[in-house]
Amino acid sequence: MNFHGEDLRKIYRTGETEVHALRGVDLDIEAGEVLVLLGPSGSGKSTLLNILGGLDRPTSGLLTSGELDLTALDDAELTRFRRDRVGFIFQFYNLIPSLTAEENVRLVTDIAESPMDPARALDLVGLAERRDHYPAQLSGGEQQRVAVARAIAKQPGVLLCDEPTGALDSATGVRVLEALEAANRETGATLVIITHNAGIAAMADRVFHFLDGRIARIERNAVRTSPGKMTW
Repeated sequence: MNFHGEDLRKIYRTGETEVHALRGVDLDIEAGEVLVLLGPSGSGKSTLLNILGGLDRPTSGLLTSGELDLTALDDAELTRFRRDRVGFIFQFYNLIPSLTAEENVRLVTDIAESPMDPARALDLVGLAERRDHYPAQLSGGEQQRVAVARAIAKQPGVLLCDEPTGALDSATGVRVLEALEAANRETGATLVIITHNAGIAAMADRVFHFLDGRIARIERNAVRTSPGKMTW
């Protein structure tokens, strides 16, 4: 899935106070690429990710994906967009404790248009032998990989990841990033990752450096580095 954005702005208002989270962002995201959004807290990364995923709307500007004008969709249409085309992966896993790994994945496949078999999704992230385990029986990294499997099982056009390794140690984080890379490679989904960790930028095709609500710089990597070979 690709995106095109023009002069995207987001203003949050509390009483008479205005917070300018995005200050005129122009962007093009290519279908199937791995993109890292890098920058300090409050620089606008999460705001942009939420707008790309249809969780929020820009105050002004244009955002399209193919022939779809996301800024013109109503709430019901945005819900369908999120359900059918977007996979979300957050820092915290949001698994249901009373369900097994496979059952947590199946929650998504039961409502998806063209889902992947849950067992295949778990195999893709290296958890085929843990499919019958409950979250409490899994390590933090394994739980995050279940969350990755859940996101990719509906075969979305884009995977949006907000600090997916933020709560993990470096070795465990590598396993999660390898699972995301495998999902990008196997399904062709565009992969967008928010991080504070500059080392993760090496796995991306491009890096958007954010500062004060703007893309301050765009860096293209001539060769992507696999997560296992990155310097953290």
